[in-house]
Amino acid sequence: MIDAEGYRLNVGIILSNDEGRVFWARRAGMRSSQFPQGGIKVDEDPDAAMFRELYEEVGLERQYVKIIARTKGWLRYQLPERFIRRRSYPLCIGQKQIWYILRLTGPEANIRLDCSERPEFDRWCWVDYWHPLSDVVYFKREVYRQALSELQRALQADRPAGAQAVSDAGGTATRQIPVVTEPSGPSSSQR
Repeated sequence: MIDAEGYRLNVGIILSNDEGRVFWARRAGMRSSQFPQGGIKVDEDPDAAMFRELYEEVGLERQYVKIIARTKGWLRYQLPERFIRRRSYPLCIGQKQIWYILRLTGPEANIRLDCSERPEFDRWCWVDYWHPLSDVVYFKREVYRQALSELQRALQADRPAGAQAVSDAGGTATRQIPVVTEPSGPSSSQR
């Protein structure tokens, strides 16, 4: 669904674990990584689109996650000129997204990347909350900063007892956590 301004309606998903680390996945057959995201279909509300995309891209059903918060409004990014398909109609110049922050409440073993005909991702790991800002493709960086900044407070308020706080983007973490760790649970061939 593309709006009158040329933005494709979309949802973005930040999945966190009890430590406040976030799910970071490598796009299938590529070297780039990103958060799960996907388009909103005609007559589909953002919550329904988020749960559909969560299952298609990450294999998680709603009973294995808790919605902590979502952005108050739409966050937008524009595609670089070279990625705009001028011959398609309606013309899409970027994405307009509602972002969600979720907490994984079920076992990591429920995460599967093979629940759609064409999997979006081929590997995943847990990373520090702010790591995606330094790793995502440049034209998505500002929308990631906006989403992470807006949703950070809700994640901190929801963290389980004993979990570490998430530092702000410019601050230092309350403890040193490696940028990338391999998740426990599924074997590496399933990730």
